[in-house]
Amino acid sequence: MSKHVLIVGGGYVGMYTALRLRRKMRRQLKSGELKITIVAPESYMTYQPFLPEAAAGNLEPRHVVVSLRRVLPGVTILNGRVTAIDHAGRRATVEVVERVDAEPYEVRTIDYDTLVFCPGSISRTLPIPGLAECGIGFKTVAEAIFLRNHVLRQLDIAASSTHPESRRQALTFVFVGGGYAGVEALAELEDMARDALRYYPGLEADSMRWVLVEASDKILPEVGEDMGKWTVEALRRRGIEVRLQTLLKSAENREIVLSDGERFGAGTLVWTAGVKPNPLVKKTDLPLDDRDRVKATAELTVDGVDDAFTAGDIAAVPDLTEPGKFCAPNAQHAVRQAKVLGDNLAAALRGRELKAYKHSYAGSVASLGLHKGVAQIYGVKLRGVPAWFMHRTYHLSRLPTLNRKARVTADWTLALFFSREVVSLGTLQRPREEFELATKKY
Repeated sequence: MSKHVLIVGGGYVGMYTALRLRRKMRRQLKSGELKITIVAPESYMTYQPFLPEAAAGNLEPRHVVVSLRRVLPGVTILNGRVTAIDHAGRRATVEVVERVDAEPYEVRTIDYDTLVFCPGSISRTLPIPGLAECGIGFKTVAEAIFLRNHVLRQLDIAASSTHPESRRQALTFVFVGGGYAGVEALAELEDMARDALRYYPGLEADSMRWVLVEASDKILPEVGEDMGKWTVEALRRRGIEVRLQTLLKSAENREIVLSDGERFGAGTLVWTAGVKPNPLVKKTDLPLDDRDRVKATAELTVDGVDDAFTAGDIAAVPDLTEPGKFCAPNAQHAVRQAKVLGDNLAAALRGRELKAYKHSYAGSVASLGLHKGVAQIYGVKLRGVPAWFMHRTYHLSRLPTLNRKARVTADWTLALFFSREVVSLGTLQRPREEFELATKKY
């Protein structure tokens, strides 16, 4: 009798688990004894550590994503959103939609035998006035490319405007959140904008204002306290304002109000202040902890539930290297958990013993722009060019498929001989605008 494995989510865990399971059980998949289905909104996996470089124009956007259909032949890819899971009945409800706010084209019910639940996380937001209207996140390739076009567009506006206040607002960029996403996005985009100013004779680097707002007293805690302090000093030497122990209180009408009382206009507001589990976790009958994470065992099964596995950002996976703690929601754990999950899933289907996930934290690397970085790997601290080179080398080794590795390497090689493009293609987000104007009745 054929077994059907349903994987909810096409991110790190979903794709790597499917890859592992497909290799382990290639014969069963080919004979029809096993069926694997991935349900995800997009038909690709985004390698998020390279999003800042894509936003800065160092990498082609298509080269930081991996096609699920291409790397998983024989696996059914269903593009849609799971809206409910009845694991007791081994049934999932899926909506096929074009946009998050659109009506579903079709609602489907999928029966399965074994569940791999890994829908990932979403941005953790707060009820701050104006945030929903003018803020932008930094979790997807669409957001990264939008930000690139938006920043370049702000330079165009400033160069074309004669009104001092309009120029000042266009050239003010605010990033909220001092983790990897916020620091790397700000550093790469500031580096890109500074490089682009050579083509804007009327603008000076000193006329731009880049502000990083962080609620705690440090940034990049993963690289260690001393390297985090060095990063703050390095950013400030570049003229970037790092506001520690500061909160965003309001952003209405693009007027930024900080907890220290300062008010100023900003044309750009990027929100990277943490993540939270996908809301889908509350629409399942799986057990959750007090932080809305799925309760998991060290073997990456759902605690107390048969035929269910989980890993990644939404899973409370025990950290066996630090008893009493859980694995951090980052890519380093997600990729390694997926390999163990794939092996355990294959073992479970064959009635064999499962293995526990155990991984000591290797360290962290962060890019701060071209030829700039910070890293702490197995206790070794690096900064500047060596850290930047380590960042690229490490993530290139983790990027799936030889195809993507070659294309990313080609992008970096070409960048050695040619300068970055500084063209804003913001109209890509509004492709029907010109046609609608042409059809407008006067």
